[in-house]
Amino acid sequence: MAKSKNEPGNIELPGFSDTLQLTPKIDKPHYAGHRDRLKQRFRDTPDALADYELLEILLFRAIRRADTKPLAKALLMRFGSIAEVLAAPEKLIAEVPGAGPTVAHELKLVEAAAKRSARSTVMEREVLGSWNKVIEYCTAAMAYETREQFRILFLDKKNKLIADEVQQTGTVDHTPVYPREVVKRALELSATAIILVHNHPSGDPTPSRADIDMTKQLVNAAKALNIAVHDHVIVGKHGHASFRGLGLI
Repeated sequence: MAKSKNEPGNIELPGFSDTLQLTPKIDKPHYAGHRDRLKQRFRDTPDALADYELLEILLFRAIRRADTKPLAKALLMRFGSIAEVLAAPEKLIAEVPGAGPTVAHELKLVEAAAKRSARSTVMEREVLGSWNKVIEYCTAAMAYETREQFRILFLDKKNKLIADEVQQTGTVDHTPVYPREVVKRALELSATAIILVHNHPSGDPTPSRADIDMTKQLVNAAKALNIAVHDHVIVGKHGHASFRGLGLI
């Protein structure tokens, strides 16, 4: 005998059947929509992004399934600015909680690309006619280094850049420079002129007495071999100083 629909166990409820399958709703992580919105803001008005927001986007590739805002802010708190974050030693970046080796490596790749891009704007160009580009490149390459570097830009007779070399790396406030070695390298490259560049990790580009004395020695050594010293530029986080502009050459 067939059971009545009204018997216990056979009551049908409106809107339900024995074939209905309920699928639980899965919420997306809160950062998913935030990433899309931030990317769109970058496409529309990149200059309007705060530093931590731009750094957030840089971190997307290294951190694919987490909110990158806390780490972006932590990096800026630790190092100061985006430029200082990128210039920081890879080991120190990795030590920031939430960063690690992958994030550190990714940020150093960004720094390397930025330096390469800046360098390409001065290579094979008439340097004295592209002076602002030279300063931009030297600032990008050296201003945020934690130790002093002494760099030389070697120029041909048309003042085009033929080589760009870091001659010495020193301590936080000193790097040794040997005029004879500088002149020797210029002769090896058949350079007819050079531009000296070094950084002050303190951020203040003001020339020291030692900087001035060393520059005079180098100018005299180069002059004896008909090599012109166009300038000596000191770069720091707070600007740059030109020896020629200051009347020191």
